[in-house]
Amino acid sequence: MSKSKVIPSSCDDLRGYAEHELVKRGEAPADRHADLLKLVHELQVHKIELEMQNEALREAQADIEDGHRFADLYEFAPVGYLSVAADSRIRLCNRAAASLLDLPGAKLNGQFLAAYVAPDAVSTFNTFLARMFADDGRQSCEIRLLPKHRRRPLVVLIEAVTDREMKMCNLAISDISALKNAEEALREQKEFFRLVAENIDGFIAVLDSQGRRIYNSPSYMRLLGERDTTGSISFADVHPADRGRVEEAFCQTIATGVGQHLEYRFMTKNGDVCLMESHGSVVCDALGQVKYVVVLSRDITERQEAAEKIHHLAFHDLLTQLPNRLTLHDRLQHAMAASKRSGRYGALLFLDLDHFKPLNDAHGHEAGDRLLIEAAQRIVKCVREMDTVARFGGDEFVVMLGELDVDFSASLAQAELVAEKIRAALADPYFLDTVTCAGLTRRVEHRCTASIGVTLFLNHERSLEEVLKSADRAMYQSKAGGRDRVSYAASQ
Repeated sequence: MSKSKVIPSSCDDLRGYAEHELVKRGEAPADRHADLLKLVHELQVHKIELEMQNEALREAQADIEDGHRFADLYEFAPVGYLSVAADSRIRLCNRAAASLLDLPGAKLNGQFLAAYVAPDAVSTFNTFLARMFADDGRQSCEIRLLPKHRRRPLVVLIEAVTDREMKMCNLAISDISALKNAEEALREQKEFFRLVAENIDGFIAVLDSQGRRIYNSPSYMRLLGERDTTGSISFADVHPADRGRVEEAFCQTIATGVGQHLEYRFMTKNGDVCLMESHGSVVCDALGQVKYVVVLSRDITERQEAAEKIHHLAFHDLLTQLPNRLTLHDRLQHAMAASKRSGRYGALLFLDLDHFKPLNDAHGHEAGDRLLIEAAQRIVKCVREMDTVARFGGDEFVVMLGELDVDFSASLAQAELVAEKIRAALADPYFLDTVTCAGLTRRVEHRCTASIGVTLFLNHERSLEEVLKSADRAMYQSKAGGRDRVSYAASQ
């Protein structure tokens, strides 16, 4: 509003003011025609009087409009406004306040605000109101209100200032129920996340877009040695051989917004290496940019070891740890394919232990198992690392020799040399520790020779089954010929 001029209220004062204003403007009456000049003078004075009256009217109208605007702002404000006496009697309220208390404003005036306060908050409200009338300045408090027709209370924030002249306290009331509910929901979510993070069978890490640690679950902290890792680069604990692959996966997650799944080796606080499986997911900001990467990991070392053990059991004999029949078939197929490429012969030796059954009958299966284990070890020592020794079943073994020679006779001579070496090794006596029925340990000496059949193969001239049958027939020739000998297939 513009600065107001002091306008005289009476007609005499107004005329005097106009006369004075006319003199200030320098408009003196002319010397001739005194009456005419006097009339002009009167008109000029009257003009100034009208100007001053119009200015006063404009200022009064502006004050009225400002009052209307203030009234509208007060009445239609989204915040509840109340003016209360020291006893909490409501003197004035706007629509928002009436809506919060669920009553028309006309019915609300004259009632006590304390009557709408939740019983457990009345004492707090009365203390707050008394303090407002005792002290100057702005103050605030949070209380629960019980509107007339609502079942659930409202949580409101009251901000107050005291009007000493009017002996009232002006209150601004904001409904913060939704905010309080959101805070409670957030608290519950944090508590839920804390319980999950502390009890999950795995590890949770939150990384920023640079791969720095923002949060580690308690389980992760124990894995890392309880040290404060906030802000550290997470890749530092990855095995050096896998670090580049993990960093590449992380960068791809940041670039695409799609979490990655990978397995890698992780270095623990005591220097051990474990196998970790991790799944990443992203948290984006309002612009859709990746802000955080949440990584859920678990130690799969035992699972991997179990899988490797199962795989080993599937392809190896449980007792002797030699390749089993399934592995033999696979390697024989590969050896036949390699023979086709190189033109070199391969050989298959079929072995059956002689006099094995009497050992089982006399000393039990434990003694027989010990002999089979030692026999397997003796055979392995007689061949090259590239060759295959397999347990075919029972007391039968198969030896596959690969990459012998391009000449049949030379290859047969090489196979014969290995076969005789194996026969001699298996013919040496076995000294086996057994346990008697009384629980005593007893060493048993047993002699067990081997009947061996040999066949050569080249390329796929014969099928895998035919090669096995050929060696098997040759082995039976050794059995029929008196055992402890090597026989060769009639047709190669």
